[in-house]
Amino acid sequence: MNISDEAVKKIRGLIIFAAIIIACFWKYDVVISVLAFIFHVIFPFVLGGAIAFVLNVPMNFIQRHLFPEDKIEKRKVIKKLARPLSMLIVLFCVIGIIVLVMFVLIPQLGNTFANLGNSIQAFIPKIQKWAETLFHDNKEIMNWVNHLEFDWNKIMNAGINFLKNGAGSVLDSTIMAAKSIVSGIATFFIAFVFAIYILLQKEKLSIQAKKVLFAFVRKGRAEATLEVLSLTYNTFSSFLTGQCVEAIILGCMFVITMSILRLPYALLVGIVIAFTALIPIFGAFIGCVVGAFLIFMVDPIKALIFIVLFLILQQIEGNLIYPHVVGSSVGLPSIWVLAAVSIGGSLMGVVGMLIFIPIVSVVYALFREVVYLKLKQRKIDPADIT
Repeated sequence: MNISDEAVKKIRGLIIFAAIIIACFWKYDVVISVLAFIFHVIFPFVLGGAIAFVLNVPMNFIQRHLFPEDKIEKRKVIKKLARPLSMLIVLFCVIGIIVLVMFVLIPQLGNTFANLGNSIQAFIPKIQKWAETLFHDNKEIMNWVNHLEFDWNKIMNAGINFLKNGAGSVLDSTIMAAKSIVSGIATFFIAFVFAIYILLQKEKLSIQAKKVLFAFVRKGRAEATLEVLSLTYNTFSSFLTGQCVEAIILGCMFVITMSILRLPYALLVGIVIAFTALIPIFGAFIGCVVGAFLIFMVDPIKALIFIVLFLILQQIEGNLIYPHVVGSSVGLPSIWVLAAVSIGGSLMGVVGMLIFIPIVSVVYALFREVVYLKLKQRKIDPADIT
């Protein structure tokens, strides 16, 4: 029986692939350590790519609106400076947000925690009086409530003792802590420089990547790969833009309405909800719990008002704002959004919640195209299936 050269190549490839898989399972600990080392080496560049992707969305928006190509086509100097200027504007905006958080949010957080002890101490007599009215017949509950006390100094001392003793293995070595800080700063600096280079040279890098792809992959597969990458980029950028805009709108709504209703911590709660709202579905509820707790320590009635306000604004956000701002940018049914958030949160925490919705959306879109293609091949009209 004659075997063609093409079949021999496929058999050889399958044998090599099977040998590699067997070796990986046999020495899996070595494989894991090698992969961990490789990831440690390339992590600054992966982080830089992620930073570049995030910054590229607002940079494209600014460049498209402040420096439209049809108006700067003949102005070579402006055309050459359009991208660096757009990038500088984005960087100044990011620095402005960081400064706002450092000089507005952090001091207010400090004052809040400084006054939290006094608020709890003042609230304990109210709890005791309320419990006396409800549970005056229950001696065990009344005994526990009457002995209820709060000593902020004891709590602080307990926390300090825990850091000295319970977490001593982490904090004992000052040199190790300093090395970690220096390593983190160096990693971020390399990632940031790499991100800037990507943003300034993205067309050139894109052309180089396409040349490599077409050089080593068949034309049809290379074109299909580019289509998938384009779909992935559009989905991620649309989701990121919509989620950020939606979070800002929701945070502003809370700051304004809480200020009108004279609820405490309006700015702090609004900023916390804006940040937590970046987490799809569950995020805003985390901010609600934090805000309700802070307000409850001041006035339980106002905390109840805040919860009612949250439910109202959440309905407005979910039914009016989110569909128009984010809309069908991810093109994913609600049940799959919930599944993506749950799976992403289980695997990668908060980061997984953020990235799994676009990932699942891309997979969903590709699978839908395959399904429609199969139906077309079988001469079945999708509209006829009900």
